[in-house]
Amino acid sequence: MSKFLIHGGRKLFGELQISAAKNAYLPILAACVLCDGKVELHNYPYYSDTESMCKILSKLGAKLQISDGVLCVDGSSIFSHSIESELASLVRSSIFMLGALLGRFKKAKVAYPGGCEIGARPIDIHLESFRKLGVEVSERHGYIHCDASKMHSGRVVLEFPSVGATESLMMASVLSKGETKILNAAKEPEIVDLQNFLNKMGAKVSGAGSDEVKIEGVKTLNSCSFTPIKDRIIAGTYIIATAMCGGDVTLCGVKPEHLASLIDKLDKTACLIEAKGDKIRVQASGRPLSLGKIETSVYPGLPTDLQAQILALQTISEGSSIICENVFESRFKHVPELIKMGANVAIKDRVAFVRGVPKLYGAAVTGLELRGTAALVLAGLVAEGYTTVSGARHIDRGYHKIEDELSSLGADIQRVED
Repeated sequence: MSKFLIHGGRKLFGELQISAAKNAYLPILAACVLCDGKVELHNYPYYSDTESMCKILSKLGAKLQISDGVLCVDGSSIFSHSIESELASLVRSSIFMLGALLGRFKKAKVAYPGGCEIGARPIDIHLESFRKLGVEVSERHGYIHCDASKMHSGRVVLEFPSVGATESLMMASVLSKGETKILNAAKEPEIVDLQNFLNKMGAKVSGAGSDEVKIEGVKTLNSCSFTPIKDRIIAGTYIIATAMCGGDVTLCGVKPEHLASLIDKLDKTACLIEAKGDKIRVQASGRPLSLGKIETSVYPGLPTDLQAQILALQTISEGSSIICENVFESRFKHVPELIKMGANVAIKDRVAFVRGVPKLYGAAVTGLELRGTAALVLAGLVAEGYTTVSGARHIDRGYHKIEDELSSLGADIQRVED
């Protein structure tokens, strides 16, 4: 079991190239099932979640090869439409496979997915949406069984703009006859990227990034080469890290418009941010000011995946703040660990009340999920003395060697084994 050993108090300086987006790569990997041929995906990110999805693809029969950062997926040999529990438990995004398998085989058997424990993330929206398109769905013995032999095109109104449900419906519908419309669709950039990938293979999908996505079914999808977008959550994490530690950091490859909600919040309050082209420069000195009231929301609002990191920033900011978590109900599990470091935080239901303190102090803390563990690492970077953050495996799900990237900016952080 790995943990991070951090000696806090160093400012961050330098330039970082942001890696590919986990939340774009995962559904794109699932969509490779739809192509009875070869797909090349560039800038492969070595996150444990993408590794898990590759294991699932291999188990289904796909042939995978990685060379010089390019992942080649040959789906011509995929033979199975079933994902067993030991694989589905590795990654939440295994649920994307449901839509892809329905699209290709018109049937699927998928175990309930695993992933971070950050609250209820019901897949009822996925299943009910499939039912509206004529898919027969049953749930028994821990598995979801779907029969799409009578699936038809149609109009589906999502009760909530779920990213996963939007993407699953897109994948399930691309090879169906007729036009399918998804209303109240999620608008995240990763959905636009999935649309672009599907269209590169020959699909006819439009409207991604708006609340109405249209899919005109095609008979087959073709081989292609594609480069997924960069990870806005990783970039946001490093923006917040610079605001906390002080320094001058430039992040390369990410689209600033994907982080507009965060930049608007932090610029001239916690730091100075200059966005130009595909680069974001962050400069910070002195103690940041409180951001006041902060609420997470679906895109283009403030991402729930950055809430934990923002809360860490608020613990050392001057003044008080209120953080409302509107997406997941159990995303404050890192707060007791921050309190061990001297933070002044009170939680009531989905709201955190934070009064900033002049400094945090190093302590032995434990991360319980991906973003909360990242927040503890940020707290350790700015804390006085040494901090050990257990639970490195959680961070590995969505960051590749975070200790190396932060060290390249001047942080004193290393990975050690228990």
